[in-house]
Amino acid sequence: MRALDIPQIEKLSIPEKILLVEDLWDKIIADEYDISVPQSHKKELSKRLRKHKTTPGSLLSLKELKTRIEKRK
Repeated sequence: MRALDIPQIEKLSIPEKILLVEDLWDKIIADEYDISVPQSHKKELSKRLRKHKTTPGSLLSLKELKTRIEKRK
């Protein structure tokens, strides 16, 4: 289902749409345990955690990360 499939959504003001999204997000969070995490994601997270534990100093600082992001723009 898409938002455009519900005609009433189009009639809402921007603030009302924001409240609707917030309500939907709160519902998703409440049901988070019903969301399965793909095995590939779990594997990638484990890989990244192992890398961090073996070379913790190799992470970027927030400043370095922001600089890299700005360079890509």
